[in-house]
Amino acid sequence: MTLAGFPRIAVDPAVCGGRPIVVGTRVRVSDILEMLAGGAGVDEIVADFPYLSADDVRAALGYAAAMADHPVVLAAE
Repeated sequence: MTLAGFPRIAVDPAVCGGRPIVVGTRVRVSDILEMLAGGAGVDEIVADFPYLSADDVRAALGYAAAMADHPVVLAAE
C-alpha cells in the first residue's frame, strides 16, 4: 500500500518486513538514506540501481524528513 502524500513509497508486511520501500522494488527507504549518508550522490545511486529514478531517491528523502518531523513533548516539572 502506498502512503498518503508519498505515492512512490509503500509499506507491505510481506515485503522487507513491512519497512518502507520504493514502490515496485525491494529497496528500503533506509537503504537509500544510508547511501546518501555515506556520501553517494543521487546520480550514483541511480547508476548503481537502474530501476530507481532520481525522483525515487528524492521521495525517499522527503518521506524520511516527514517521519523525522514530530513534536517534542516535555513533561511538566
